[in-house]
Amino acid sequence: MKKELTDIQKKRRLLFSCIFYPILAVLLFIALINLLILPATGKNARNLTKYNAVKNIEKNSYINNAEQKKKPVTFAAHRAGANVQPEETWKAFKDCLEKNKDAVDVLEFDLHLTKDNRLVLMHDHTLDRTSNSKELFGKSKVKIKDKTLAELKQLNMGENFVDKDGKTPYKGLRGDAISDDIKILELEEALDKIAEYDTAKKMQYIIEIKDGGKRGKKSMDILYEIMVKKGILERTIVGTFKGEISRYIDKVYAQKNVIRSAGIKEVLNFYYSFLYNTKPNVKFKVLQIPLGGKNMYSFATKAFIDYAHANGIAVQYWTINKADDAVMLARNGADTIMSDDPKLVQEAVRKIGK
Repeated sequence: MKKELTDIQKKRRLLFSCIFYPILAVLLFIALINLLILPATGKNARNLTKYNAVKNIEKNSYINNAEQKKKPVTFAAHRAGANVQPEETWKAFKDCLEKNKDAVDVLEFDLHLTKDNRLVLMHDHTLDRTSNSKELFGKSKVKIKDKTLAELKQLNMGENFVDKDGKTPYKGLRGDAISDDIKILELEEALDKIAEYDTAKKMQYIIEIKDGGKRGKKSMDILYEIMVKKGILERTIVGTFKGEISRYIDKVYAQKNVIRSAGIKEVLNFYYSFLYNTKPNVKFKVLQIPLGGKNMYSFATKAFIDYAHANGIAVQYWTINKADDAVMLARNGADTIMSDDPKLVQEAVRKIGK
């Protein structure tokens, strides 16, 4: 038999309904504005103060100084040009430094820490996508952290590379047939080879730490020592998707001239500062971001780039492999365009105004 509610219980329920539902409605309304309405109108220009490039370049050298007739946009070889040669191998870097030297201002690559604490160039945590790891080690999803540098040097890092003609020129190479330029690269090895070409020391770097936690922090410690040793500290932006590594950089290396890019959460917070046209409170100097949506969360508008510049933040975009996207970004004032095929996007941007 259903028990009747007492008068006190009825009053409590009524009071709960009068308080809870209005609060819930307000929270839903705020969420609707912040997550849908404002981002959807993000492409509309705000009332922004036009930034002074000459003034801002003194604060942030990664903001391009178009007013001084310097290069209006720089081009970065994403993963050293992943569509041109096997990504992050010396074959790819050499192509950038020889054939495409006029199209590459920045070299972008990723770092992982090996089992024996060596930093190697590789994007993925596992080795299957790019190499013959499964065949060599007898199982799939082998992680870089579980192998030594010597073990990793046995791999053919061009195994699964497909060129623009749809061919796989390095597939099936084993043992002595694997040339050094398609083997995995250690960081110092890569920097020493690059320095032989970059005698003027003009090449800039975007280096991403892929590991998190203790391994990521150790990676940062080793990276810092190598950047100082090789003289590239002032020409390098350190990136990471791991929030704890960003915080570690701020705590340990902020006073040691390490420049880092924004993490995911920081990018979104910065975007909301733009939407509300408020002064952002940031510890990074560079945004490294995708285009975003065409309407919602659009990161590629001139208004957004102007806002970043007005606050002393450089804006770099990945991964731009379409000529039209590169032209749009260049016109909107982007500082750097990262591409798997830097020559393709550079040639497209060069045609602007012709």
